[in-house]
Amino acid sequence: MTSAKVTPMNWLTNFVRPKIRALVTARKDIPDNLWEKCPGCGTMLFKRDLDENLNVCKSCGYHLKLEPLRRLESLFDDGKFTEIEVPKVLVDPLKFRDQKRYIDRLKSSVRKAGRRDAIVVGEGLLGGQKTVAAAFDFGFMGGSMGMAVGEGIITAARRAVATKAALIVFPASGGARMQEGALSLMQMPRTIIAADEVKAAGLPYIVVLTDPTTGGVTASFAMIGDIHIAERGAQIGFAGARVIENTIRETLPPGFQRAEYLLDHGMVDIVVERKHLRDTLVRILRLLRKEKTRSLASLLSGPVPHGARSGRRI
Repeated sequence: MTSAKVTPMNWLTNFVRPKIRALVTARKDIPDNLWEKCPGCGTMLFKRDLDENLNVCKSCGYHLKLEPLRRLESLFDDGKFTEIEVPKVLVDPLKFRDQKRYIDRLKSSVRKAGRRDAIVVGEGLLGGQKTVAAAFDFGFMGGSMGMAVGEGIITAARRAVATKAALIVFPASGGARMQEGALSLMQMPRTIIAADEVKAAGLPYIVVLTDPTTGGVTASFAMIGDIHIAERGAQIGFAGARVIENTIRETLPPGFQRAEYLLDHGMVDIVVERKHLRDTLVRILRLLRKEKTRSLASLLSGPVPHGARSGRRI
């Protein structure tokens, strides 16, 4: 009986190839989204470190967009809140189509975000005080305001009135949702009326302007708060800078439509870094709800966090 010859080809096939395949397979198990590039300075940021720092770059302080559930967790006491369901609305009432059908865009965004639309509403305690908050998801069709977002703001406002809670809104939006046409534009007066109901009940209505807050959102509920806070570097405006330059045929000043520029021109009250946002909101709510004899200036005159600035004199 003769034994089979071991050739170099057999060794490569039976030993080397399985080892290579095992290495390749193991690499597939490694997530490919462990790092994110900072839009401000270009530094590669480790996702876990970025999440622990509330999506703020430790190198340059650039404020990246924050997912709405994470924002609400960072806002409420002990990260605990109850999500409030937003009423369902008609889906694609105009049967709109551009490069693709609106219904297909919606389905894709729902799968990606894991929620029905671009807003999350929650209630809980903030500094021990009852608070309702609505946070936008810019990743859901640019945070655009359609009927569902309008219903979200109205739901939040009515819940605040019913429970005698403060209302805080965190817009992050490119404006009205063009695929819903006039039905989207109708949300502008509806959200203004909802905000006015909160004010009429004598409850605080605070808007935290995040990057970006533009278009029909800026032209409605986002600019009628009792207090306007802006995150550092946030873009805030109505029309885009390029459109404005082409219209007025002039070069816009440096930093135009950024939070710091609006602060200097009296459009916002405070510019604050995200890590100081919760403490700032707690102090403001204590003033508006419990310590009305003190001025906002005196309440905020304690140690001002790095990157926070006092705005209009009140």
